Amino acid sequence: MESKNTDVHVESARIQKQIENHLGISGNSLLFEFRHIDNKERLDLITVNPRHHQSFLFHSEVGYDRVDVLRKMLAYVQNYRDEEGSYTVQWISRDNKELNTSYFRARNMYEALDKLYYGRDMNTITVFSVVLNPVS
Repeated sequence: MESKNTDVHVESARIQKQIENHLGISGNSLLFEFRHIDNKERLDLITVNPRHHQSFLFHSEVGYDRVDVLRKMLAYVQNYRDEEGSYTVQWISRDNKELNTSYFRARNMYEALDKLYYGRDMNTITVFSVVLNPVS
């Protein structure tokens, strides 16, 4: 157990680094977006695809404070491959007519689409297919 004197910012940075290392994503490709809602802390973990420069929701967690929600996110990233299906989504954006393929881990196809559409107007993306990938 940690002492009560542990610096919250140091602990937050340490856990964020663990999340980055576990996912193998860092820098501008992984964003930690915190929001205070109804006396809770919400963390949206967002990935940015370096090829087509689009951002997507990786996962959201809610906790009592910043450290609590980061610990929950770390637990999620350590186990999500065992608990969620893998989906392939093919889509184009209104700005760029190139067909893109993105991959999401989700409980169902609706959650995969929510992750695709996160933070954007649904009319800016046209989805052509959502496929649950076979388990290997």
